Amino acid sequence: MATPADKLWRNARLATMTGDGLGLVEHGAVAAAGDTIAYAGPESDAPDAIEIIDCEGRWITPGLIDCHTHLVHAGNRAREFEARLEGATYEEIARAGGGILSTVTATRAASEDELIASALPRLDQLIAEGVTTVEIKSGYGLTLDDELKMLRAARRLAAERRIRVRTTLLAAHAVPPEYKGDADGYVDLVCEHIIPAVAGLADAVDAFCEGIGFTPEQTGRVLAAAVAHGLPVKLHAEQLSNLHGAALAARHGALSADHLEHLDDAGIAAMAASGTVATLLPGAFYFTREERRPPIAALRAAGVPIALATDCNPGTSPMASILLAANMGATFFRLTVAECLRGITVNAARALGLQDRTGMLEPGKAADLAIWNVTDLAELVYRIGANPLHARIHAGQ
Repeated sequence: MATPADKLWRNARLATMTGDGLGLVEHGAVAAAGDTIAYAGPESDAPDAIEIIDCEGRWITPGLIDCHTHLVHAGNRAREFEARLEGATYEEIARAGGGILSTVTATRAASEDELIASALPRLDQLIAEGVTTVEIKSGYGLTLDDELKMLRAARRLAAERRIRVRTTLLAAHAVPPEYKGDADGYVDLVCEHIIPAVAGLADAVDAFCEGIGFTPEQTGRVLAAAVAHGLPVKLHAEQLSNLHGAALAARHGALSADHLEHLDDAGIAAMAASGTVATLLPGAFYFTREERRPPIAALRAAGVPIALATDCNPGTSPMASILLAANMGATFFRLTVAECLRGITVNAARALGLQDRTGMLEPGKAADLAIWNVTDLAELVYRIGANPLHARIHAGQ
């Protein structure tokens, strides 16, 4: 007789995210052995289990994934929000010493414990909506010690809460004040000292390729240094202009290129060829009142996987709701319900290099589940300000 599973969630409807769609299973069940899915499919074929949970006909999806956040930071930028309402642009604020650098000042002054304390309420909001995996970037320290401090704080959040955390070094986020006028010198620091020092603390390396960030040449140096140290790369690309960052990222085998409002056909083709995920950030699009949308139809036609994320950050997307990000993806970018749900599960997992571990209800994947009080999966994208989560399961618990 086969060994029974530890837990069985029965009498459920499943959105497994397997295949190209939602992978729907009516009258379904999910079984876990320890922290891993042992079975997901029709209840009639489910194994025996030590503990059986009746889901009473509820929907089960994979645990949700927020694959682009700046969750660890100090302070806020509410006054800059007010300035934008009065007519200032994001670029004008940044060039006047605000923007990212104002958060850098606050974050440098904060202790590691203070950063954790300030991040936990934001993390708890995501967890309350069924998020079981979150990516957290550094990038508000811009010194070796402060970048390491941010990455340590991000890692420690996984000990404070039951959640999988992926960390990303974003030292190439802005040129710090002490390097004003010497962006190349700061890139030297990033490539020669910061990247080599983050082994074991960072799962990937990111950069901000933009007129107010770093040039394509500087960005390419950062990405090459990361790859040389065995770290996968991601890139903030084509948010405010087209510097061909997405194609640059793709040439380095990037996991994802993010934002992409100004993405062109060459960038799309490069991403399709490399398997780079297009991570869209509708919260930033909304909050900065942008008008140019990412080229959704062209991304679809090229078969580029599309992920959605909150971009939770203090300046351009102070949003800690993955469900709202899904709604915005539908309303602003005209993504379908299926695209939105895949964008916060299986494609978000791909954007983090975790497609073999999570993002689908499939044997061998992590037993990360979200159980919902909805009658139709479209409700997860359709409702605004509602949280229909019934239960969140992380690693089988």
